[in-house]
Amino acid sequence: MGPMAKLQRPMFAVPFLRLLFLPRRRRLGERQAPFVLSSPSPLPAMSASSKPQSKKRGLSLEEKREQMLQIFYESQDFYLLKELEKLGPKKGVISRSVKDVVQSLVDDDLVLKDKIGTSVYFWSLPSCAGNQLRNTYNKLESDLSNSKKRYLELVEHRDNLKRGREDSEERESALEELKAVELHHKKLKEELAAYADSDPAAVEAMKDAIDVAHSAANRWTDNIFTLQQWCSTTFPQAKELLEHMYREVGSVLFLQVFRMN
Repeated sequence: MGPMAKLQRPMFAVPFLRLLFLPRRRRLGERQAPFVLSSPSPLPAMSASSKPQSKKRGLSLEEKREQMLQIFYESQDFYLLKELEKLGPKKGVISRSVKDVVQSLVDDDLVLKDKIGTSVYFWSLPSCAGNQLRNTYNKLESDLSNSKKRYLELVEHRDNLKRGREDSEERESALEELKAVELHHKKLKEELAAYADSDPAAVEAMKDAIDVAHSAANRWTDNIFTLQQWCSTTFPQAKELLEHMYREVGSVLFLQVFRMN
């Protein structure tokens, strides 16, 4: 092996030597910080409007009536209102609405009530509902029978009115004559209305009204003079002022009456 061969170095030696003299940080290749799993951010709070509605739907009035009737039918006993208000919530009827529901049942004759002493008792039996249905059925049957009877009477009355009123030349001529008489009567009434002011009854009524107005005017004139005399006697120091006021007020009233006429 010659001297030049001793001076030759492997090809990977130069890069390796350079790497030894580089700073430690550069040799590590600027390693990144280890990945740390951050805690999850809290979810936004749900508003009251966005929360799911889990509230149970309340009973309708008809459902409340059925539930209250079940209390009576199951026990077939007598109850006070306070007792029903305690039993109602067990059937889904709140206490404050029990009174109105029971009263609606009483109004419909589905529940009976009676005052015994100072207490009012409520009761209802399954037979009560059957009796009410039978009564309603009988009433409807009676109404239907009366309606049919009335219908037959009206049909008979219509047929009676049609007799003698069949279409004919004589009937048409009579109808035309009736129409002409009605028009003439209407024209006479319009002419009579034009002379209503000269009606003797209207004239007599006007005379009576004039007499009433004349007596009223005299009465109030006397009242005015009596009031003037009282004011002059009670306030003698203001006599001239009162007389001036009388003349001023009198002239104003005269002008108002003159304008009205």
